[in-house]
Amino acid sequence: MTATAGGRTSTAAAGNNEFRFFLSCDISLPLTFRVIQAPIPPPTTTTQDGLDKKVPELFVECKLFIDGIQFGLPVNTRLESSGPPYCWNELITLCTKYRDLTSLAQLAFTVWDVSSGDGRNVVGGATIFLFNNKKQLKTGRQKLRLWPQKEADGGVPTTTPGKVPKNERGEIERLERLVNKYERGQIHHVDWLDRLAFTAVDKVKEKECERLENLFPSLVVEFCSFEHRVVFQESGTNFYAPAPVLLSNEVVTVWDPELGRTNPSEHKQLKLARSLTRGIIDRDLKPSSNERKLLQRVIKYPPTRAILPDEKQLVWKFRFSLMSEKKALTKFVRSVDWSDIQEAKQAVELIGKWETIDVADALELLSPDFESEEVRAYAVSVLERADDEELQCYLLQLVQALRFERSDKSRLAHFLVNRALSNIEIASFLRWYVVVELHDHAYARRYYSTYDMLEDEMMKMVAREDGDEDGFRLWQSLSRQTELTAQLCSIMKDVRNVRGSAQKKIEKLRQLLSGVFSELTNFDEPIRSPLAPTLLLTGVVPQESSIFRSALNPLRLTFKTANGGTSKIIFKKGDDLRQDQLVIQMVSLMDRLLKLENMDLHLTPYRVLATGQDEGMLEFIPSSSLAQILSEHRTITSYLQKFHQDEEGPFGITAQCLETFIKSCAGYSVITYIMGVGDRHLDNLLLRDDGCLFHVDFAFILGRDPKPFPPPMKLCKEMVEAMGGTESQYYTRFKSYCCEAYNILRNNSSLILNLFKLMGRSNIPDISNEENGSLKLQEKFRLDLNDEEAIHFFQDLINESVSALFPQMVETIHRWAQYWR
Repeated sequence: MTATAGGRTSTAAAGNNEFRFFLSCDISLPLTFRVIQAPIPPPTTTTQDGLDKKVPELFVECKLFIDGIQFGLPVNTRLESSGPPYCWNELITLCTKYRDLTSLAQLAFTVWDVSSGDGRNVVGGATIFLFNNKKQLKTGRQKLRLWPQKEADGGVPTTTPGKVPKNERGEIERLERLVNKYERGQIHHVDWLDRLAFTAVDKVKEKECERLENLFPSLVVEFCSFEHRVVFQESGTNFYAPAPVLLSNEVVTVWDPELGRTNPSEHKQLKLARSLTRGIIDRDLKPSSNERKLLQRVIKYPPTRAILPDEKQLVWKFRFSLMSEKKALTKFVRSVDWSDIQEAKQAVELIGKWETIDVADALELLSPDFESEEVRAYAVSVLERADDEELQCYLLQLVQALRFERSDKSRLAHFLVNRALSNIEIASFLRWYVVVELHDHAYARRYYSTYDMLEDEMMKMVAREDGDEDGFRLWQSLSRQTELTAQLCSIMKDVRNVRGSAQKKIEKLRQLLSGVFSELTNFDEPIRSPLAPTLLLTGVVPQESSIFRSALNPLRLTFKTANGGTSKIIFKKGDDLRQDQLVIQMVSLMDRLLKLENMDLHLTPYRVLATGQDEGMLEFIPSSSLAQILSEHRTITSYLQKFHQDEEGPFGITAQCLETFIKSCAGYSVITYIMGVGDRHLDNLLLRDDGCLFHVDFAFILGRDPKPFPPPMKLCKEMVEAMGGTESQYYTRFKSYCCEAYNILRNNSSLILNLFKLMGRSNIPDISNEENGSLKLQEKFRLDLNDEEAIHFFQDLINESVSALFPQMVETIHRWAQYWR
């Protein structure tokens, strides 16, 4: 058993005047040792009568050196004795603690003669390392050879080594080492035999000391002895801090320094089992029924789950038989030892012959878990098969994946730029996504490189015969988007400086648009809308522009379009819209996944674009908040009757309007639950005239919520009442839509989890601050359940949310706060 010291990794527990050092503890005791004696010839001086007189007045000076540098002040111990062996028996305690030592720490002892009274003369010096070559702390008595008339130094290597070299050691040194072991308890004590042995040892010492060649100055010191060996160990990944140990504990947790390290035998066996010579044998291997069950279980693992070593070995063993299963490729890549050049080469060859994987799995291969350029290049080759509509669903994450590439001009960067050249929407969004990342100093160089590639390639484009603009004009149209946002920031600053009511701010806005910024009312050339690049904006309509009554006073701007219509955009400054942008992107993706299964839940994935870390644009959707609707119409049903009245329809509204309301409620209930959207209240739940309900303001996701005890999903009683209550057939239909949508999204959980993992280092607040964000998202899918069990689970969630009383009380408090705002 060994204890650990040094490297700031140890501690000690004391009891009954005995120190016990436990493994992986922090030895915070001060460094102590005892100077025993100095069996050296007595110093002499000459008196007035010409006779030599012994004046045994010596003192020892001790210095601590750590890595060749003196640590602290020297400590002196004065000796006054009648002659040899000049016993001090003095305990010295330094301010330094054992935990502060390094493996090269050493003590330097110098003996001085002060008997002459005219200063001091050096008798000799010696230096000793506190740890031996095995990095074990030296304990017990140590006899040091003093180098005559030489002061001890703490250099590495030292010129005054206290230990006698092996080639000069005689019988005395051998016996002293045995005596030292005896005193430390390393040699069993037998009283009658010990007395005989020590008598013989003394005779040998006397005989050896009579020989002049064996007479040399020496110093004997004694270091502290502990119950267990104390071994120097630097703190690292294999360091585990134990729980506090009480004196009454009988069982002590002991740290094994080899814990977590590779077993050499197992490593050798593993390399033999995975050697290239087995490739011929493994090619024809077929898994047994039990092995196939294990393989299928591993293949179904979500991308966030780690694969155990035994499972990796199983996947590698049957890699040839798995090549026809595309879902197995990502698990195979995780099972490869990429540090083995030959194994990595074989893996790359197999990847090229594997059944082509889906785009969702290709996104997993672009995560930071995979560093191989060949693997990442293969993932890009799969993405090349995606059409532009699908690629836009993942574009935000693909820009984040550039962080994990090994070079600035990677294949992924070239792929994104090339696709942007053939689609102006991809080009516009790619440019904005990259511009926002230029503020990240850690990756600014990479994104500047991508930005330059996009600009250079687009400027080289020539106009096609179908009438499209050339590359120069296209790039200029995108650059003018930045100029527009800069002007809007300036306008917002002037509007905020206006003191008074919101109406005065609105008047100031319209005044600026008609005066100082009148060039915005009619653009010299149309500007592509940052939210919808295919839409050309020709100018702002001042009289139809306004501001919202909130702390940041966002602008609501009405733009004229080239096709004769209008486009309403909200511009915010002082708010980070990147998280809203991510959530809306996921809503749009989930809407697409549901529609692929012929399930349209009438979602409203309005467009959001962050144009900076604290600014951005949102698409304005004409709607009213539930708080406003309930205040003016008392019920949701009476509000819908205003636009879609039908006396023969359910609750006096058209069946189509009610169906739209039920489906949109179901869609957002499922999505906000999966995304863990928080801070839901009646002011950020909006309702359109056609019955579509949707959510806004996603400042809290992944389970974060400023309100205490939030329900699993936001389903207020007014929404249930609009469906006819919990006993109505429409509420039953609502629950059916919820469960069906939940299972569809569960079947696409790998895609959603992979997209979130790519956002892990995006500096978005709730993503970057949440280390286990992907795991929290995975928990919401309940992948441990089958479809039928998932239906029962989600129905219970709905019932729990509807019956929650505390959120209703919080909603009332929120309404009071809004009233007094």
